[in-house]
Amino acid sequence: MKDLKISLAGDLGSGKTTVGEILTEKYGFEKVSIGKIMREMASERGLSVADFNRYIEAHPEYDKLVDDKLKSYEDLHGRFLFDSRMAWHFVPSSFSVYMQVDIKTSAERIMNADRQDETYSDIDTAVAEIKKRRASEILRYNSLYHVDIMDMSNYDLVVDTNGKTPMEVAEIIINNFENWLKR
Repeated sequence: MKDLKISLAGDLGSGKTTVGEILTEKYGFEKVSIGKIMREMASERGLSVADFNRYIEAHPEYDKLVDDKLKSYEDLHGRFLFDSRMAWHFVPSSFSVYMQVDIKTSAERIMNADRQDETYSDIDTAVAEIKKRRASEILRYNSLYHVDIMDMSNYDLVVDTNGKTPMEVAEIIINNFENWLKR
């Protein structure tokens, strides 16, 4: 079995989870979801994801714990899909994808996903909270690792998911990944 690794990073609500499921099924990946791990850590502390992100700005040991786990995958053999803002950095052998979406679509998608840990009363509140969460992530990763997750040169592929179905986005990634494997 050939080792395959794809890292999906991107804007909140860009479709990483849904597209990741499609890619996982196609390639038989083991999925590693950092968002899921972070949601569980937030829930254990009785915090929302946004509040937990702000909390860990002052408690970098939580990021280090998760990031050390990611680093361990660089030397592992297998088929892995990383749903993570930083896998491109910690697993550089992975095909790294950044999924973009405009902020209003992001908010609508998150609200429609009916996530128990991310509930908003209206679209404006969702947009404001998503912006705060994103700013927190950008600050933390820049402070901890001196990397800019918004620098698109970090990624092998950037996909705009606005107006595309998850399957259309997955097909773009699959085509580019297959070409990347041939290099």
